[in-house]
Amino acid sequence: MFTVGKLKSIIDVAAGREIPDTLLTHAKLVNVFTGEIYETHIAVVNDVIAGVRSDYTEGKQIIDCHGQYVIPGLIDAHMHLESSLLSPAEFAKAVIPHGTTTIVIDPHEIGNVLGMSGIEYMINATQATPLNAYVMAPSCVPATHMETAGAELNPAKIETLLSMDGIHGLAEMMNFPGVFLGIPDVLKKLEIAGQADRPIDGHSPGLSGKNLNAYLAAGILSDHECTTPEEALEKLRLGANIFIREGSAAKNLEALIGIVNEKNYHKIAFATDDRHPDDLVEDGHMDDILRRAIRQGIDPVRAVQMCTLNAATHHRLRKRGAIAPGYFADIVVVDNLTDFNVKMTFTNGKLVFDNTLVVDIPDVVDDRVVNTMNVQPLQESDFRIPVRGEQARIVKIIPNQIVTDHYTTVPKQVNQAVVADLERDILKFAVIERHKATGNIGLGLVNGFGLKKGAIASSVAHDSHNLIVVGTSDAEMKHAAERAIEIGGGFVVVADGNVLGECPLPIAGLMSDQPVDVVREQLHQLHHAAEKIGSVLPNPFITLAFIALPVIPALKLTDKGLVDVNQFEIVDLWV
Repeated sequence: MFTVGKLKSIIDVAAGREIPDTLLTHAKLVNVFTGEIYETHIAVVNDVIAGVRSDYTEGKQIIDCHGQYVIPGLIDAHMHLESSLLSPAEFAKAVIPHGTTTIVIDPHEIGNVLGMSGIEYMINATQATPLNAYVMAPSCVPATHMETAGAELNPAKIETLLSMDGIHGLAEMMNFPGVFLGIPDVLKKLEIAGQADRPIDGHSPGLSGKNLNAYLAAGILSDHECTTPEEALEKLRLGANIFIREGSAAKNLEALIGIVNEKNYHKIAFATDDRHPDDLVEDGHMDDILRRAIRQGIDPVRAVQMCTLNAATHHRLRKRGAIAPGYFADIVVVDNLTDFNVKMTFTNGKLVFDNTLVVDIPDVVDDRVVNTMNVQPLQESDFRIPVRGEQARIVKIIPNQIVTDHYTTVPKQVNQAVVADLERDILKFAVIERHKATGNIGLGLVNGFGLKKGAIASSVAHDSHNLIVVGTSDAEMKHAAERAIEIGGGFVVVADGNVLGECPLPIAGLMSDQPVDVVREQLHQLHHAAEKIGSVLPNPFITLAFIALPVIPALKLTDKGLVDVNQFEIVDLWV
């Protein structure tokens, strides 16, 4: 991994024959190997820690930590950077002040929109930041055969990706039925990753019993979809590493943290999966998860281990996740182990945050990732649902969860067509194919948004990211969808023929090109506009994005129609 010259430089500093580039003194080290906390000095040469001893006393640059705590750089074990709604540069600016130095990303959002060119953009754009970004090859583009994506990553393309510099492993295998049913294309992707000796991440919500055994037997190593202690324990017993997820859409830490004990903590790490600008600015990133875990009773040192060494060990991130000789110098200085207020952040030996960002982080411009809204002209009639039965299936929102419930009822009807029922909060919603102008539009009914007028639309709709809209009339739905197309993708709120709020996302219809504070303010205005038209959800756009995801139970909608996720098939709106 290191050249002879670099090794000699590291060894000479470690042995005391040469002076380190940087010496951190009076550092209260959290040792993630032993669980100890003790004061010491840390000698850094170039991007590597050469030694950890109190008798290192010289350095070209000496930084006195004044007895503050020093922990390894924090690691997000699984996340989709696109879901931050920020460009990679702006994301880095948002999380480095919170002590995050390493992210393991699955770019399947942009992969679903743009395929290989989108993934290449994510590699190039993240490499231009100080973050250590380990990019995984998206395993399921599209996630299922029951939706239209902008691209397809077949086994041959997965093989190409895994041969590229900048690709670390195979990202979450969301098609869990395809694994335990032995679908050849799915197994071929697993074979390719296995033969390349790459880590393979999992995604198996609610999977249990023999089918879970079959899924893990295929070489899949982890899961971040657990929602109950029983589910997590079953997967731990079968050897899976569990990433406790605490994101913006799904918050599972409180439900799962009780499973952590002295015997199994080494198999558990933390992940955000998705974290939005509001949460990044107001609460933080992995530091927020540390604080929450400690409030739930986890020992602070144990929490740090789970947020650093455990993630690095699972993902085989060589020489990351600890402060020790030969490890990359990803170092965070915090004032205490309760609040984890970050004072300094080093990535690869370079001071990048010292109570403020001290580096420039450039944006990467790529013409291939803009102008991605390719939709046939819309008509009001496209949103009409003719009556074809008595009982209809209704998607039921569960607040703060990405899973849904469902029920059947007689929908409100006018002139042999279904209309919004504001009294019972049953609204129409649509998923409009936006990659190939096929004209596909899936129509359904949803309970739980609370809108009393107008409509909201989003080009973020997991995982194929077609255009999704929910509203109180066909005309308002058409208006919201058309405005989202006009701005190159993004979030829109309309009512009474007016645009009340919007957040443009011109990068693949997924990410803004604006700073985090601008995006945050746009989102605040957007949420206020949604509340004005009746939304009862804390973040209706997160909910909107996930009711199109046909790999998370129970009833979802794609451009091809309603999907019964448990049966893994398209079903009719009418029962």
